[in-house]
Amino acid sequence: MTSTYNDVRAVIEGRLATEMASSPAYQVAYANTAFTPPTDAPWLSVQVNFGDNAYYTLQAPATGTNRQSGVVVVDIFGDVGIGAASAFTIAERVKDLFDRKTVSGVIFDAASGPNQIASGLSDSFFQVQVSVSFDAYLS
Repeated sequence: MTSTYNDVRAVIEGRLATEMASSPAYQVAYANTAFTPPTDAPWLSVQVNFGDNAYYTLQAPATGTNRQSGVVVVDIFGDVGIGAASAFTIAERVKDLFDRKTVSGVIFDAASGPNQIASGLSDSFFQVQVSVSFDAYLS
């Protein structure tokens, strides 16, 4: 069981950072951190979005466990004009990290995607997205 939102975020971001540091390595942009996208290699961006929070156990007056739902969204950016294969290969790595796994008390559902996204950054990136919903039990 995890205790805080930051515990959940650390589990997710840490797992992605470890995988993307292995060969072939890719840079990852995290929420609210300075990042300059590489111009010569694919890169990723990750968001951890928290959703509904519901009672899981009831203990008076202010203790107990809540079930916190959320969604991990990973965007993969690659070069334009070279096809989708390299972006889909990276997306497969991301999917395999989370798809139907339980990691440090965070329970991941089946992954969705990769879905092609019209990049809002510029026309210089091809973008696909993988998302995975999750539940965590917070004390």
